[in-house]
Amino acid sequence: MADTNLDALTNAITQALPTLLKSIEALEIAQRHLHPPRFEALAASLEPVQHELDSAVEPLGEVTWPDDLQVVQSQLGSAASYVSQALKLATTARTEEHFVQWIRATRARIRGTEMLYPLSPMFSPVNRFFIEAGCRNNDAIVQRAGQSMRSAPEEPQVGVMHAQNGRDERGGFSLYVPEFYTPDQQWPLVVALHGGSGHGADFLWTWLREARSRGFIVLAPTAREGTWSLMGNDVDSLSLKKMVEYVSDQWRIDSARILLTGMSDGATYSLLTGLQPDMPYTAFAPISGVLHPMNEVNGNMSRARGKPIYLVHGALDWMFPVETAQIAHEELKAVGANVHYREIEDLSHTYPREENAAIAAWFDESLRVEAT
Repeated sequence: MADTNLDALTNAITQALPTLLKSIEALEIAQRHLHPPRFEALAASLEPVQHELDSAVEPLGEVTWPDDLQVVQSQLGSAASYVSQALKLATTARTEEHFVQWIRATRARIRGTEMLYPLSPMFSPVNRFFIEAGCRNNDAIVQRAGQSMRSAPEEPQVGVMHAQNGRDERGGFSLYVPEFYTPDQQWPLVVALHGGSGHGADFLWTWLREARSRGFIVLAPTAREGTWSLMGNDVDSLSLKKMVEYVSDQWRIDSARILLTGMSDGATYSLLTGLQPDMPYTAFAPISGVLHPMNEVNGNMSRARGKPIYLVHGALDWMFPVETAQIAHEELKAVGANVHYREIEDLSHTYPREENAAIAAWFDESLRVEAT
């Protein structure tokens, strides 16, 4: 490869990569603060981000890529395309009628994030991006997280993987096992349930940074139907239990440290399924859900006694008003559940990613890390 082209390629990557990462973070911030009255302001705030990204990635298509970097070209180009699509959707989603467009923007942003992840061992900025912000200057965590994928067949599989969980499939699961996993210790497991019409392959990324920084395994199932079994026959409980059993057979899971969490319908279902008899979950963190009335009928409320529950809700939630969470808090306390209640002032019906660190530390003191 000629030196001039190598310099041009290096400059193109150096220019594009930080801007791409900054664009994803800007989208994450906007989507965390999604609230119908804010749509106009959020969309406007992303316009300069879109213009900057378009300019930064343009040189990537103007340079010649050598054969041994075709994978990098493909992953980086796909990531830029998805993030650009997310910004175009978000910057034109100005009114309350554009809610679905924001959901599409969120999914496009997640796909862009997913495309970047395989580049973590190659590029330090990408490696640090997939670490919690407060840990990115912790050299030990950065070095540990940046280990390359192992490929020896006798070693446990690590990284991001999917079991019958393509985005056109239902009922499978996605999994993240830290690259530094070793079978000589037991590992905590977080089972994370997506919201209505969601998908485990997307929701996995809600917890990956924390798992990669703190050292736990994340299982993100996909509901068998459009959402979890909140009405009619329960087609998901046994399936979820079998997934946990499978993961526990393949990797060393600490049966005393299995957290069931979820967002919206996933939060509602986490208690509805998790408090049933003979379930493996040892703690619960429902976020922006409701306490399903069937919990009274099926005996779940009595089984909630002594259970650690981290209950999170937004004061601005327009789908499930915060009063429903306040009532749930009181009802769970009344039956003897060990409830930690968090009401977040600026949270609407979106996922509060910043709460993950506190949930992880609450769930298991060994997962606590010091911000740097």
